Amino acid sequence: MISKYRKLFNAQFTEKKYQALKDDIASDFGYEPTFRLGETPFFISNELKEQLIEGCNEVIALIQKDHFKALTDKSLELNHKVPNEDEHSTFLAIDFGICEEYGAIIPKLIEVQGFPSLFNYQMNLFEKFTNQYPFLDELTPFINGITSQQYLQILDDVIRNGHPKENVILLEIEPEKQNTKIDFYYCKRDLGIPTVCVTELIKKGKQLFYTNENGTEILVKRIYNRVIFDELDLRTDLKLNFHFSDELDVEWAGHPNWFFRISKFILPFLKGKYFIETTLLSELTEIPEDLENYVLKPLFSFSGTGVIFHVKKEDIEAVVEKELYILQKKVNYMPIVQSPEGKVKAEVRVLCVWKKNDAAPTLLCNLVRLSRGEMIGVKFNKDKDWVGGTIGLFER
Repeated sequence: MISKYRKLFNAQFTEKKYQALKDDIASDFGYEPTFRLGETPFFISNELKEQLIEGCNEVIALIQKDHFKALTDKSLELNHKVPNEDEHSTFLAIDFGICEEYGAIIPKLIEVQGFPSLFNYQMNLFEKFTNQYPFLDELTPFINGITSQQYLQILDDVIRNGHPKENVILLEIEPEKQNTKIDFYYCKRDLGIPTVCVTELIKKGKQLFYTNENGTEILVKRIYNRVIFDELDLRTDLKLNFHFSDELDVEWAGHPNWFFRISKFILPFLKGKYFIETTLLSELTEIPEDLENYVLKPLFSFSGTGVIFHVKKEDIEAVVEKELYILQKKVNYMPIVQSPEGKVKAEVRVLCVWKKNDAAPTLLCNLVRLSRGEMIGVKFNKDKDWVGGTIGLFER
């Protein structure tokens, strides 16, 4: 998108540098991420940046409406409901496919989540790229032009909310087995927040405790929640000492209810040039004749689980819980990133935080996924190069 930097990068790119990039990440914790690392950043023009910001602001405008909780209460009836919900989400991840419409490039909203993403890893990924390509330091992954130190301070404020580090935990299901654990490692290193498995929490009355590295029980005052209930529901083998539905004396950095409220559930309510025609299956009056132009998605799945890309009439008819699925018009992803061999599609996830007393979220950073397949995601990009997770860079 910024031809100057695309040419510079491609001229300097070598497989040796790509391996050095991966080795640099692996050297921090003796661990190489299990997800594929894209060979290149995505260079985002000012025009596309402004479109992304405008699209995010339109999503946020819906979430800020006084009746938003009433509008999304149904999402909690269909799922788990956790007590002590706060006034607004702590995190937003807003995904845009970079598409073509009427011959022009435009971001189209694919998904929105009231849930954290790889906030710590992305900052470090930028540093790793600049180690190999020093000219990238002329650019920034931060939407509002802040420094890396300022970024970390904002994250620290949002996640800890003033509590001592030892009383704040990152909570996950068997964190050592998660694909995202590189982010947990950076969170521990850069913010000092320990990672705890859900099975390791101890409940005493309304309080939760974990055992630190010295064997001392520590009170949990705030939880940086990374638990996905889809996964938790499947793990019937896990023995928890508490229930998420318990009345607990604990704060949430990312209250679980917002995962459901701010999700594909709200897509049918969003109208405008950045949004895709989306219908709740229970509201569908007639099955479209041109199903090849649609995709069927579960509302609350994670990482593309259960998505049917080539939809048939019988797929729709077979859905029993129709209030839990959407039918969404397909969009035309524009192959836009010039690789050594052909062009690659891109999806940009804008990462936002929402401080407790702020009127609106802050757009902070981003995550980019590159694809040569018909969809963004691992299973559509097996054995391909210049695909996978990377970062978008803006002009300063």
